Amino acid sequence: MMQIELQELQQHLSPQHTSMTLEEFLENDVEGFEYVKGELIPMAGASRRHGRISVNILRYLDPTVYDNNLGELYTSGTSFKVGERVLKPDVAFVASERLNVDEDKGLPIPPDLAIEVVSPSDIHSRVIGKALAYLDAGTRCVWIVDPVSKTVTVYKSETDIKILTQEDTLTGDNVVPGFSCSVELLFE
Repeated sequence: MMQIELQELQQHLSPQHTSMTLEEFLENDVEGFEYVKGELIPMAGASRRHGRISVNILRYLDPTVYDNNLGELYTSGTSFKVGERVLKPDVAFVASERLNVDEDKGLPIPPDLAIEVVSPSDIHSRVIGKALAYLDAGTRCVWIVDPVSKTVTVYKSETDIKILTQEDTLTGDNVVPGFSCSVELLFE
């Protein structure tokens, strides 16, 4: 019984070819999917831990962003054009000077900071592929937050990659100036 349910779940989570263009996807913002090279990629539901970590990230980032009028934060339901993809990071930041776009559609630009919280169903190579796609499209920084190892991998380029542990401090550098937080707090 469990084997059949697992197979059905894997089929459901498999990419689905679509005739929809990237622009049509961005215009219509299909809930529960990302768009990659003509395929709809189902997004697995977030676990309790995944949701809690995403909220913690928002909790610690928001005061710096809001108090300093740096821009806006977005949650996982928000679409961003990332090269030839439309992705929905778990948390994203866009600087104020880049927010002159239609508020009723997905953003036709990549975020300045994209944050992905690793889910149990994520495939490691896809997560890294996403990080590199963000950077290739102009995202200035990507954080990959891993609940199992309780680490944050900070990508600034293909060669500037740093792994932070619970003993380290995560900073916003020049992307979210003034932000700093103990990595440990993200996993409370």
